[in-house]
Amino acid sequence: MNCRHCYNELKLTLIDLGSAPPSNAYILAEMLHTPEKWYPLRVLVCESCWLVQTEDFTQADDLFNAGYSYFSSFSTSWLEHSECYVEDMVRRFGINGQSHVVEVAANDGYLLQYVQDRNIPCTGIEPTNKTATAARSKDIEIVEEFFSVQLAQTLAKQGKQADLIVANNVLAHVPDINDFVSGFALLLKPQGVATFEFPHLMRLIAENQFDTIYHEHFSYLTLTSVNQIFTKNGLDVFDVEELVTHGGSLRVFAQRADLGQQPQSSNLKKLLDQERGVGMNTATYYKGFQARAEMVKNDLLKFLLNAKDQGKTVAAYGAAAKGNTMLNFAGVRSDLVKFVVDRNPKKQGQFMPGSRIPIVDEAHLKAAKPDYVVILPWNLKDEIVSQLSYVKEFGAHFVTAVPKLLQS
Repeated sequence: MNCRHCYNELKLTLIDLGSAPPSNAYILAEMLHTPEKWYPLRVLVCESCWLVQTEDFTQADDLFNAGYSYFSSFSTSWLEHSECYVEDMVRRFGINGQSHVVEVAANDGYLLQYVQDRNIPCTGIEPTNKTATAARSKDIEIVEEFFSVQLAQTLAKQGKQADLIVANNVLAHVPDINDFVSGFALLLKPQGVATFEFPHLMRLIAENQFDTIYHEHFSYLTLTSVNQIFTKNGLDVFDVEELVTHGGSLRVFAQRADLGQQPQSSNLKKLLDQERGVGMNTATYYKGFQARAEMVKNDLLKFLLNAKDQGKTVAAYGAAAKGNTMLNFAGVRSDLVKFVVDRNPKKQGQFMPGSRIPIVDEAHLKAAKPDYVVILPWNLKDEIVSQLSYVKEFGAHFVTAVPKLLQS
């Protein structure tokens, strides 16, 4: 396989998680007696541009299809993050009623609703029908397509160039990263700004967050790799912020390389130097991650098997993609984890891909009174512990597996 960005031959493996179905391919009850598609889940490192990427087996339209059920609005902390983002961008870049904001991967309108509340014209681009429909129910204009150079050209011809383009947690999800980034340079107004948020690979490796690896994430990003990709595709990075979201993310600010006038922040050089200092542009940095992931898997399995031997019941919370990576890598089934609770009614009544553990509502948790609740989206632990504080009344304990097994 060759690198998605620079086409260099890929030889260095970061991690091999075996095989799994797509992490958001939830199973309907009537599908339980039919087979699932499983794909190898291996991540490779380009030793030329240092883009880390999954091995090619799936296409975006196979993953982000009519059954895609990730809705951003079910996390209150993410809604708060998004509202603060809008406030910050309005203040920093003077976005107002004469501006146009575009969000790529607008999902269910979780962010653009705050733009719309300020009477700022906006357009969302969202290829998955269920989430696009949810966004339209909030009266948000949605273009139901994958973003590309071709779509950017079409929108620009329609007079829909943007003063601000938002791209939260989508850059990692695109197979043709060069075409995707080039589209931003075409859709931005001459002095427009684009922001991209994505999990930071440095944090992923340092904190053993291997469960954030799944087929929908084609790339695992650093400032070093993103800076190179943007430069080659008509964008100039002028600032970066480190965020706590998703276990540690970056927010990268970019402008058109030909006409942008934003000054370069000192944060940019500082973080590039930090990545270089820890060795992210060396093969040595990426070795040993496999063994640390296997340690987490083994510790989780030991805990679940011991709980079963002791007659204890274990449930999980959060039918998230990272949970599916963990469960399938560890080979966990419903004999060890009885059910998974999720707030999203569109997931309730379905089954986790691969493990086929049933997804239920919160009332089921209250009735079953399990001894342990494994929090699968560990990045939302504080929010979930607060939401489920009542489980302590029947003696349940919370458990997280990443970066290491912890009980509380």
